[in-house]
Amino acid sequence: MLSYRHAFHAGNHADVLKHLVLIQLTRYLGQKDKPFWYIDTHAGAGAYELDTAYAQKLAEYRGGIGRLWERKDLPACLADYVALVRRFNPDGRLQKYPGSPFFALWTLREQDRLRLFELHSKDARLLQENFQEAGRQVVVEGTDGFAGLKALLPPPPRRAVALIDPSYEEKQDYERVFHALKDALTRFPGGTYAVWYPQLTRLEARELPQRLKRLPAKSWLHVALRVREPAKDGFGMHGSGMFLLNPPWTLHDTLAGVMPFLAEALREDAGAGFTLEQQMA
Repeated sequence: MLSYRHAFHAGNHADVLKHLVLIQLTRYLGQKDKPFWYIDTHAGAGAYELDTAYAQKLAEYRGGIGRLWERKDLPACLADYVALVRRFNPDGRLQKYPGSPFFALWTLREQDRLRLFELHSKDARLLQENFQEAGRQVVVEGTDGFAGLKALLPPPPRRAVALIDPSYEEKQDYERVFHALKDALTRFPGGTYAVWYPQLTRLEARELPQRLKRLPAKSWLHVALRVREPAKDGFGMHGSGMFLLNPPWTLHDTLAGVMPFLAEALREDAGAGFTLEQQMA
C-alpha cells in the first residue's frame, strides 16, 4: 500500500479529470458566504516536479495536461483549470504540476479550511513542507485518511467537500471507499463526497460505480473518461472516473459541455469516450 507515489503519474489524464471536477466543486461551494471545509483523504505530496526521474519515467503528463497546455480553444472550465496549473509555471514552461490540495487552496476563501491527510511518510513530509506557509487555514496530518475523514464528520461549519482518491493498489481499497462513504453519509448526510477511481479490467474497479449508486445519498453524479481501449492483456489503466454524492446541481450541464472536447483532446485510440450520468433528488 505504501509503495505508491503519485509523482509517477502527476498531470496525466486521470489528474485532468479529477482536478477539473474538483475546481467545479470548490467554486460552487464558494458562492455562498458561509464557510466550508475541504477534506482530502489521500493528499499525496501536494506538488510535483515534472522534470524529475519519477515523472519522466512514464511521462504520463504528456498525455494529460501536456495536450492542453498550448491550446487556445479550451472550454471555459478547462481554461480555468489550465490557468491554475500556470500559477505553478509562471515562465510558461510546463515543469511543475499542483496536486489536489493546491487546486483547493487556490479556489477557497479566507474563511474556508483545508484538512489534508497522507499516510505515506515521505509524501506526508513533503506535503507539510509545501503548506508550511499556509497558516491556520491548512492542517496536514500524516495519518490514514479514511480514519481522518470519520473523525472530522460532521465538520463545524456543516458544509464540506471531501475528496477520496486512494491508489487502489490493494483491492481492499474498494471496500474501504464504500464503507467510508456509507459511514460518512450517516455522520454527515449533507456533505459533498467526490470519489476518484481507476478504470481497470479488474472486477472491483468495474463494479465500484454500481455499488456507489446504491448508497443512501439524495443525489449522485458519475463521470468517467476513457482515453483508449482496455489492453488485451488486462494491464494498465485505460481511463478513470469520478463518482459524486450530493453534487452541485449545475455540474452535469458543465460536464456535458466539456467532456466531448476532453475525450477528443486526450484520446489515444478509437476506444476513447466518456460516461456522464446522474440521479437527482
